[in-house]
Amino acid sequence: MLRLFLRLIAPCALTALASGAAFAADGIDAADTGFMIICTGLVLMMTLPGLALFYSGMVRKKHVLAVMAQSAAATALVSILWVAVAYSLSFTGDGAYIGDLSRVFLRGIGLETVNPLAKTIPELLFMAYQMTFAIITCALVGGAVADRMKFSAFLLFCAIWLFLVYTPSAHMVWGGGWLAQIGVLDFAGGTVVHINAGVAGLMAAVMLGARQGYGRENMAPFDLSLAVVGTGLLWVGWFGFNGGSALGAGSRAVFAIVATHLAACAGAVIWTGIEWIHRGKPSVLGMISGAVAGLGTITPASGFVLPWHGLVIGAIAGAVCYCFCTVVKQRLKYDDSLDVFGVHGVGGLLGTLLAGVFATASLSVSPDTPAGVAGLLEGNPAQLGVQAVGVVVTTLWCVVGTWVTLKIVDLVCGLRVSPDQEREGLDLALHGEALHQ
Repeated sequence: MLRLFLRLIAPCALTALASGAAFAADGIDAADTGFMIICTGLVLMMTLPGLALFYSGMVRKKHVLAVMAQSAAATALVSILWVAVAYSLSFTGDGAYIGDLSRVFLRGIGLETVNPLAKTIPELLFMAYQMTFAIITCALVGGAVADRMKFSAFLLFCAIWLFLVYTPSAHMVWGGGWLAQIGVLDFAGGTVVHINAGVAGLMAAVMLGARQGYGRENMAPFDLSLAVVGTGLLWVGWFGFNGGSALGAGSRAVFAIVATHLAACAGAVIWTGIEWIHRGKPSVLGMISGAVAGLGTITPASGFVLPWHGLVIGAIAGAVCYCFCTVVKQRLKYDDSLDVFGVHGVGGLLGTLLAGVFATASLSVSPDTPAGVAGLLEGNPAQLGVQAVGVVVTTLWCVVGTWVTLKIVDLVCGLRVSPDQEREGLDLALHGEALHQ
């Protein structure tokens, strides 16, 4: 039996080894490819169902389906636009601010094609992985204008904003543009994803105005159990978000995942502790908000720092984001429905700066930077200044691009639903559906 087994298995094994050798010879690594396929699925899961559940659990019952529709629509629409043009503009060419059109509709991508930015995985996989980042960034903005933005306006906003704001930012930071050239560190999206989503969300919330009854009526969340489930999906998905940004199955991915988890834990503990002292009770909403704040804040630094740095960064995120979502928001009286700016915008800004403080040279070694990049704690205060430039440029670019986008959308179809539609609920008014009573 053993001889028969060997006779049957040996040829198959030799064939597999030969195929693997040919695969590796082309520069594509099977382990990295498998890892990145998993990470791509994890990040896609963050938007649908993760963000959809997280957001829907925090709005009123009459708006639950409308919030879910935004996540579903962003997934579908942004995916098509990304494949058509946005990927090419983000990750090809050597322009300082934008890429070229060499990969429009994935032209020229074959079985063995790789992108110079990710040489051990197929380019098609790199494209798909980056697509999931564009999806969730657009979807995040919807939380700031929940309960009052037209669905048509949200769709048009995503289509225009993707090209005016997200694509140039992605190219400047990750695609070899000028922010990358001056040395801005953003491992997984502190600038490209979180600052952009938070600033755009704040601007949209201000331009649309507050919800009817804001500050006077009870706007308690419909079902926080949905938000808790959504947080769990986001938390696990973030391992693909940050770990996958290593673009391969290696030690840096592991360091990023552990730092990410510890930052989420620290953010949840600190936010909860402050709230317990401040308000007398630890809320479930506070726990999950602190975890997401920690996750967002560690994102730009995750692949450049040690695990204990993740604890410190998460703790800082829990404290600072709590202050913005409570004290600062109340004083400025802006209605960011689901605290997109307070959690993601502030977290992205804070995390990008802290990357310049905690960056560890041994973790940022690459072919382009063989000596690694040290931060303030390792005697390189200049890196903190570089990070500040990245924050300022990203913020200004987003402010201008978002303002232009919102003005165009308002001219074309209007931004806000009517008062009657808002009172009725966007589920029925916009989608003709409602949750069962």
